Amino acid sequence: MRVTALEKSQPSREQVVRRLALEVSAIHARVPRISPFVGLLYDRSLVGPLERVTAPPYDTVLTEERRRLLDASPHNIVRLDLGEDLPGDDDVENKYRRAAREFERWRDEGVLIPTPAPSYFAYEMRFAFQGRHRSVRGLVCLVRLEDWGGSIVPHERTMRGPVEDRLRLMRALRANLSSIYLVCSGPCSGLTDLLDDARGTDPLASLVDEAGVEHRMWRVDGAHDGVESLRSQSMMIADGHHRYTMALRYRDEMRERHGSGPWDEVMALVVDAVTEDPPVLPIHRVLVSGDPPVRGERVRDLAEVLEEVDDRDLVYGTVAREDGELVHRVDRLEGRPPVVCTLHAEILDRLTPAIAYTPDAALAEEEVRRGGATAAFLLPPTTATRIRSVVDRGERLPQKSTYFWPKPRTGMVIRPLE
Repeated sequence: MRVTALEKSQPSREQVVRRLALEVSAIHARVPRISPFVGLLYDRSLVGPLERVTAPPYDTVLTEERRRLLDASPHNIVRLDLGEDLPGDDDVENKYRRAAREFERWRDEGVLIPTPAPSYFAYEMRFAFQGRHRSVRGLVCLVRLEDWGGSIVPHERTMRGPVEDRLRLMRALRANLSSIYLVCSGPCSGLTDLLDDARGTDPLASLVDEAGVEHRMWRVDGAHDGVESLRSQSMMIADGHHRYTMALRYRDEMRERHGSGPWDEVMALVVDAVTEDPPVLPIHRVLVSGDPPVRGERVRDLAEVLEEVDDRDLVYGTVAREDGELVHRVDRLEGRPPVVCTLHAEILDRLTPAIAYTPDAALAEEEVRRGGATAAFLLPPTTATRIRSVVDRGERLPQKSTYFWPKPRTGMVIRPLE
C-alpha cells in the first residue's frame, strides 16, 4: 500500500498523547498551585496577647529590638527565628538545634496548637500612610514551589549568607515560621470577595505592632471557591527572596532523599497588587567609601529632598559634605523608572563603592553628618506595577531595592512540614 507524503507527516496517536501531556505540563508549570494547610497557632490562654509572642520579619529586627522581644515573653517567635551563638557552642549548628528543641517543647506543652483542618487564612494590615487610612489584604496559603522562570518570579538579587542561615534553620525546624510575601498581577475578584466575606466576621487573631499597624487574621475553609481565581495569576516575590531561594534548595535536598513531599510547597501571603496597591517604600543607599559626583540642584534640607524625589520622573536626592558643609541636592536621571535601577546603571555601578542600606532617610543623613559615610542617595517610593515591568523585561532590580510595607507578622500562623 502506497503512503502519501501527507500521511507520512501525520503524528501517531502515541506522539499526539505525548505532546499533549508535555503541553499540559508546561501550562501547569506556569500556573501557581494553591492549597490550604494545617497551621499552628499560639494558645493565647497560655501566652497572653499576640503582641508579646509575634515579631517583625527576621531580617528587619535590629539587635536592640531582638532583646526587647526576648524580654517580652519566653515564647516569643524570635527564639526560634533568630537564635544566637552562645559561649561554649561547639559548632555553628548549635543555635539551630536549640531552636528545634524549643519548637518541639512548645508543641508538646500546647503553646502552639494545630487548626482542626487544612485551612486558608485571610490576612489584613491596617495602617496610616501619607495622611490616609489604608489597608492591604491577602491570603495566607501554601504555594507550590517553582524553579525560576515559571509563574512565580523574583525581582531582586539574593546574597549567599542569608540563604545559608535560613536553610540551616529549616533543616532543624522543618517549619515555615513566616510567610513569603507574593503579589499577583490582578485584579482578582474571587480573592477580593473572599477577603470581604472574612472581614465581616470576628478575626481569629489580631494585634497592633510597634509601628501602629493593626494585623488581623481569619481562618477560611479549605474548600472556599474564591481561591480558584488565584490559580490563573502570575506572582512576583515582594518580600522573601532569600527564604524562597532557601525553600528551593531544601526541596531539592529532600526530593533527592525522599521524593516529593511537603517540602514541595511554601507558606505565602498572596496579595492582589492592583486591588490592594501595597506601598513600596525605598531603601536608601549610603556610601561608606568613595567620592560621589556632585550633581543636581541644591535644596534647603532633608525635608525638601523627600518632597522633591519622584519615581515616575526619575528624581532622586543626595546628602554629602562639600567643603565641610552638609549639602542636600536633587537631580534627575535619564531612562525609565524605577529610580533605583537607573541610579545604579548611571551612577552607583560605575563608582563601585562600599554601600550600606537603610529605609530610614534621617538615619542615612546622620551617617553622612557624623562622618560614617561620604554620601547618601535618597530614593522615592515606587509601585508594584513598576517593579513588575522590570521583571517582564527579563531584568532584576539591584539587591535591597524595595521595602514592601507593612509586612506580615512572624508567628501569626506557623506551617509545620509534617
